[in-house]
Amino acid sequence: MRKMALFCICALALTTVPVVCYAQVDTKWEIHDRNRPVPAAIDPGTASTQDAPGRPPSDAVVLFDGKDLSKWADKEGGPAKWKVENGYFEVMPKTGEIHTREAFGDCQLHVEFAEPSPAKGEDQDRGNSGVFLHGLYETQVLDSYQSKTYADGQAAAIYGQYPPLVNASRPPGQWQTYDIIFHGPRFDASGKLTRPARETVFHNGVLVQDNVELTGPTGHHVRPPYKPRPEKLPLALQDHGHPVRYRNIWIRELKPGE
Repeated sequence: MRKMALFCICALALTTVPVVCYAQVDTKWEIHDRNRPVPAAIDPGTASTQDAPGRPPSDAVVLFDGKDLSKWADKEGGPAKWKVENGYFEVMPKTGEIHTREAFGDCQLHVEFAEPSPAKGEDQDRGNSGVFLHGLYETQVLDSYQSKTYADGQAAAIYGQYPPLVNASRPPGQWQTYDIIFHGPRFDASGKLTRPARETVFHNGVLVQDNVELTGPTGHHVRPPYKPRPEKLPLALQDHGHPVRYRNIWIRELKPGE
């Protein structure tokens, strides 16, 4: 009787926990099957240096090529008002966030940014901006080089949820990189969450967020719940009143299983 009761409890628990689907071996193919389709060949591009941005992979969507913000809009859908010069663009304080005109789903995102130099301010008032996947899930941009703030709000934090594993920040004025793998949430026909969002982040090539599961959209002193939304939404960059610079932004959409 006890075994039966325990079995029933476990079965009930499994029916109430959202199912998270990860890539699995496709067993319809034999091991080393030479008839199995091979991956598409791409040009992987080149790495950036402090002096020049790298070349994106050939299958990436380039969101900023150093010339203009034609692929970005302001909050009302008009032209982005941030300043473009010398191959980068810079936050124009008090003009508001900008977002991509195109919507994206699960993705690999590459962003390069430089904090204002010389450094000004302290804590959260120091080179503050943010990269928002789906316009909802913030990877914090902040000058955290020899500067203290709360752990889940420093550079490379998933804001308000996960501090980075290490502080890999470079000094102000130097170009830094975020490479982000994002798998957005999924909802069933009734609006019930079936898969939470997950995120992996490399900061300057160092793993700082390891496939973490997001509790919902990020926020300041709030933990908003998930709400049903489309699988593809625009990417946004935050205007927090500081002249943070960005360059060489590109994105690769991921297919199911990637």
